[in-house]
Amino acid sequence: MASKVNPDPFTTRPEIEGTFGVVASTHWIATAVGMAILEKGGNAFDAGVATAFTLQVVEPHLNGPGGDVPVIVHDVKRGRTEVICGQGPAPARATIAHYKSEGLDMVPGTGLLAACVPGTFESWMMLLRDYGTMRVRDVLEPAISYARDGYPLVERACATIQTVEQLFRKHWPTSAAVYLPNGEVPKPGTIFTNKTLAATYARILNEAESGGGDRDAEIERARKAWSQGFVAEAIDKFCRTQEVMDVSGSPHRGVLSADDMARWQPTVEAPLTYDYGRYTVCKAGVWSQGPVTLQQLALLKGFALDGLDPTGPEFIHLQIECAKLAFADREKFYGDPKFSEIPIGTLLSDAYSDERRKLVTDKASLDFRPGSIEGFGGVVKLRRAEGQREAVGALGAGEPTVGRFGEVRGDTVHFDIIDKAGNMVSSTPSGGWLQSSPVIPELGFCLGSRAQMFWLEENHPGSLAPGKRPRTTLSPTMALRDGEPYLAWGSPGGDQQDQWITQFFLRHVHCSLNLQEAIDAPAWHSEHFPISFWPRTARPGVLVVENRVPKATIENLRERGHIVEVGPDWSEGRLTAASRVGVRRRAAANPRGMQGYAAGR
Repeated sequence: MASKVNPDPFTTRPEIEGTFGVVASTHWIATAVGMAILEKGGNAFDAGVATAFTLQVVEPHLNGPGGDVPVIVHDVKRGRTEVICGQGPAPARATIAHYKSEGLDMVPGTGLLAACVPGTFESWMMLLRDYGTMRVRDVLEPAISYARDGYPLVERACATIQTVEQLFRKHWPTSAAVYLPNGEVPKPGTIFTNKTLAATYARILNEAESGGGDRDAEIERARKAWSQGFVAEAIDKFCRTQEVMDVSGSPHRGVLSADDMARWQPTVEAPLTYDYGRYTVCKAGVWSQGPVTLQQLALLKGFALDGLDPTGPEFIHLQIECAKLAFADREKFYGDPKFSEIPIGTLLSDAYSDERRKLVTDKASLDFRPGSIEGFGGVVKLRRAEGQREAVGALGAGEPTVGRFGEVRGDTVHFDIIDKAGNMVSSTPSGGWLQSSPVIPELGFCLGSRAQMFWLEENHPGSLAPGKRPRTTLSPTMALRDGEPYLAWGSPGGDQQDQWITQFFLRHVHCSLNLQEAIDAPAWHSEHFPISFWPRTARPGVLVVENRVPKATIENLRERGHIVEVGPDWSEGRLTAASRVGVRRRAAANPRGMQGYAAGR
């Protein structure tokens, strides 16, 4: 006799549901640390800081202390959603003239010339001080413990180290000393330590607690140890004295100084928002690529998506064609609004979107088509991706993690947290990954490479200038539903972030998939526009889909003119998400890559 039980549709893991609080991140150890903070009485912001410091340790191939971060928070007490900009700017000596005097026509994708002011530590201290409740010790101790005592190294970290092994051996001996223990590439599951990094954070903690006083006093001393103390001094010395091989094929000294670090602090601003039906979607400003999600929604609002098959050709085609238009505008218009007026109001307006939407037909566009707004934007010269893979892989350039062709691309870290009170945080820390530049021996970590996103041409919103923020790919997201804070989500993945973020949202809103179903569903991305990372190339018309996309859909997309490449079954994105409705807290996490993440497999 058949059972009358009606099970939920298959998902790779259950959608987590409860009332106490939820933590979703890209690594299980970091998730456990964040949940432990909630269980000890911390709020979502305390948990976020502890999670972030732990991710620096357990996913060193994807982020590090020398990197950068945007954070979106909803604070119940304040009753508002805010963005913390932890994107450090270009150093004072980072001028186009200086880079061209070094014989460069692009900012290198690795090495010291690619470094901006590290933004993570100051941002986490701001989040802890202004939104959290705990002390520095509470949020730093887990990371110190894992760095000192060890954790199982994931397969992708080992693969990344193997890709840049010869670079470390020949040119970056300080990195080899940390990441080639006993002179060998570590095997997956190796209990890996970084005792120098542990000592760095332990010293910061000791200095924070050395003068007594309240929580704010400790946080202030920790900040000074970082940006005005021994950390800044070590970074300054390394940049001044070391000539470091980078992806250009020549060694260069850095331009980042202790003074750059001392003069910078993160800022808090209102999010950019777009109303999409009953939802208000919140993103960081045009110093990030986040608004391309809003632009996609502004375009997609004119199509009937309800009822479409989320793996069908019409759904995929419409999302990709709108993404092409939004990302083309990103290349032409986006930049630091402190340096250029960015016409974001026009870009999100109904009138502008209505005109741009007319360019979407039932055929794939193979052209690069940014919009036109008189008096705004800059010229983008397209570079086609040809013959770059060997250099990218061997010299550590591009986005972190090892891609399907052996190149380094496509990942970082992300977390979403909601506590019992309803406080929410969504963040995508990145940069300072182990292959970005050599380890600073006194500190145990390296600098980031976000300056590679600048252009060395004048008169563009994305042109390099001292004190200017590069247009980061990092893109956490929040959404209100019917005016109430509802959803936090995001994904690693560089230029793909706001493609997967948009796909997830459309599947959840238009196809009624729950958080886990929307993450598990087959995904895809376009490579039509210039990537943000060295060598800044594009692959016009290329659409990469997971093999789980139905064969009939793939054939239809090819008939429409898409140049479809089929990747492995579970290869697109590492989304996490969390939601709140009344007292209910839900969360979901991505299964992609977890086979490789499981030690020993």
